Amino acid sequence: MDKNISYQPTDGLTYDPEDEKYWDKDALKKEITRAFEICHGCRMCFKYCDSFPSLFDLIDNKHDGDVRKIDESETALVMDQCFQCKLCDVQCPYTPRENHEYQLDFPKIVHRYWAQRAKEKGELSLRDQVLSNPDTPAQLARLSLGMANTLNRVSAHRWLMEKVLGIHRDKQLPEFAQETFEAWAEKNDKIKRTSDPEVVLFQTCYVQNNEPEIGKDTIEVFEKNQVDVTCTRGLQCCGMPAWERGQLEQVRTQAKNNLDVLMPSVENGAKVVALNPTCSMMMRREYPELLTGEDRERAKKLSEAISDPGEFLWSIRKEERFNTQFKSTPDAAVAYHAPCHLRAQNVGFKSRDLLRKIPGVKPKTVMECCGHDGTYAMTVEGFEPSIRIGQKSFDGMKETETEVWATDCPLAAIQFEQHANTKPMHPMTILAKAYRPDGFEKSTETEEEE
Repeated sequence: MDKNISYQPTDGLTYDPEDEKYWDKDALKKEITRAFEICHGCRMCFKYCDSFPSLFDLIDNKHDGDVRKIDESETALVMDQCFQCKLCDVQCPYTPRENHEYQLDFPKIVHRYWAQRAKEKGELSLRDQVLSNPDTPAQLARLSLGMANTLNRVSAHRWLMEKVLGIHRDKQLPEFAQETFEAWAEKNDKIKRTSDPEVVLFQTCYVQNNEPEIGKDTIEVFEKNQVDVTCTRGLQCCGMPAWERGQLEQVRTQAKNNLDVLMPSVENGAKVVALNPTCSMMMRREYPELLTGEDRERAKKLSEAISDPGEFLWSIRKEERFNTQFKSTPDAAVAYHAPCHLRAQNVGFKSRDLLRKIPGVKPKTVMECCGHDGTYAMTVEGFEPSIRIGQKSFDGMKETETEVWATDCPLAAIQFEQHANTKPMHPMTILAKAYRPDGFEKSTETEEEE
């Protein structure tokens, strides 16, 4: 074997799409080889997605320990089995985040690979066109006046979707709401009520199109805590589904739109609260590195203003306005699933900690990945692996032996509903219910009297 591969960065290292090297295939290959060698020597991430078991199998059982023998098709296999949960980055001791000299960011190497391939291939497949921008199919679903939801439960239609689009016939898909969250906010005077609000809600495309109740509950909770929160018009998908397909220009278009909508409030000191950890991660960590010029500078300011709803409420917990006057309680252990993209932001599990403020609630935390990971679990090739990967989290939630489950990720909730037979509530929904006298069966007032 030739001399050992250095763990130190090669001259092909970059995670910045504005760097010409980013698009150089040979430069990327050097970094992939180095990354494979580091991972080969470390193996800390064996238990996450299938990328690492496949990589280690190739190294051990086919290539006699030499990562340089891994060919293009085998590299593609490893890259395509990554679903960007980011847990390897959370676990890895060699990252830029840790200021380590190796500067290894495996998920960003995968994104670079996907971006190069997308640029080379050009046009997206029909499935990728549908999945890369959730707002478009949602608009079409609303035009169907509920027919889309009905058809998504018809086996013949799902068979056809699998054949034409490559969306697995057995995957439980989110329902489409007939009224968007934005339309509800407009009708209920929740949009731009002040010129300089304390908080602007980024409802996310999922809450906008599929489950507006999460947004309504969040507004209720924030108002109970005297937070000056407002909604806004014209927000788009954060761009993560497009970036999963290497569509950098689509990400930049969507990001620019969101910056145009949000930055006037941010410039006036507002926080932007995103209701899905994937979206807060995208805006906090990815926008500042993916955008260009003035948009990159605006993205840096936005990233400093981004907050998870639990993170924001926890920050005011010592203020007089913080409301602990809960009227009802589940009065039990609550199984709390920690989403991967929340863990990736390193902000803690503040929504779980807030649940402890409800009398009688004792959260039990499950840290395993649920396997849904964006649109991965919806695909023909991703559906069955997503169940296998998520099994530890399904089992972990069941082992808490409680009926009340929580997760900050709405897609994780669908995964648990399908494969563990219980749909977790968003923590903001649990808090909203606890503020209501009839939210849960047990009244806190009765408990106080006793």
